[in-house]
Amino acid sequence: MVKWSADECIALGEADRERDASEDGPEDLEDEEGPTAPPIEMLDNVTGYEGTVAGGDGNYISPPVHLSDKQERPQPQLEWRIPSITEDAAREALTQFAAAHCCYSTGPARDMVFQDLTPFNMYRYRLETFTESRLTEWTHVPFTGQSVDSNAYGPPPLPWDVAVQNPPMFQDFTKKVPVPHTAAVKRCHKCKGRGKYRCSQCGGKGKLKCLSCGGRGILRGNKRCIQCGGRGKKRCGPCLGRGTRTCHVCKASGQLLFYIQLTVKWTNNVFEQVADQQIGLPVTLFSKVTGRNVFADESYQVYTIVGFPDSLIDQISQQGVQEHQEKFGRTACILQQRQTIELIPVTKVHFQWKGREHSYFVYGAENNVYAPDYPSKCHCTIL
Repeated sequence: MVKWSADECIALGEADRERDASEDGPEDLEDEEGPTAPPIEMLDNVTGYEGTVAGGDGNYISPPVHLSDKQERPQPQLEWRIPSITEDAAREALTQFAAAHCCYSTGPARDMVFQDLTPFNMYRYRLETFTESRLTEWTHVPFTGQSVDSNAYGPPPLPWDVAVQNPPMFQDFTKKVPVPHTAAVKRCHKCKGRGKYRCSQCGGKGKLKCLSCGGRGILRGNKRCIQCGGRGKKRCGPCLGRGTRTCHVCKASGQLLFYIQLTVKWTNNVFEQVADQQIGLPVTLFSKVTGRNVFADESYQVYTIVGFPDSLIDQISQQGVQEHQEKFGRTACILQQRQTIELIPVTKVHFQWKGREHSYFVYGAENNVYAPDYPSKCHCTIL
């Protein structure tokens, strides 16, 4: 291992630094990098798109006013029936429920004596409002010689006049399209048209002060710094020692193609509620089961339900329709609405087991069981 004296290290370091200084380019080799976002003065003022900016959440465009297509028409005829469950099905449901719990005995399901099976009609109301909203913003891509759809080809269409194909109804979807005749080529704001800019990390010199030796080139014990080779400087990582960095905004082309981008969002907004008859079965459980549709209505704007056998459905329907109209009628364009009523079968089972009376619920097409007071369960403790 070669050891260097202090005088030799200092002399060597000074010589290396003089050589580095002669190799460093002038600090004004390239301009400092510009702003990340284009200045507002770069953005053209396009008729119908006033206030459109670059980046952010976009500029929301108020929807056109549509005349309601509602006409007086009779309410559809509703068909429903009270579902029933057999004792065998009720027993099987409780057996599977007990088997799914490690501490529950299947004895009650096997030996119980049925007293009564009480069916209930539980209904779930669902309103879907399919809306479209439009937002605009200035955006840009590197200009590499592609065609430029400028206003020389005609005036740009208004935001809600831009033709965009609708997706399938009642499915969320987002699509981004350029607004015709809004494109223009401009100098890149980041590199000021040079395609590169001076590295701000090293000031254009391509080298940085060595942190290991503090720029001295030697370490304690008069040892030459192996990190910088005794020079006191290391190659700048961000610019790879070049002193300049390639502009990532224009991809070194120096020019950008600006245009207004239209973002179209289709959203299926859902209002759903179960008519709770307060029978002791938590309505939160219904989110895990299905039922049978007994009513469906679809239109640009649906009617509220009137005269349903369960009056709670009338109230829920009125609440949902009013809520969606107030929420989306002014902030988005309503394309279609759909409302359905789903009958969820519920049966309360009363039975005796070992001389005592008990009960449980069987609900949904899946015959799920709700039995918070199951009569035979152990009280084991897991250590």
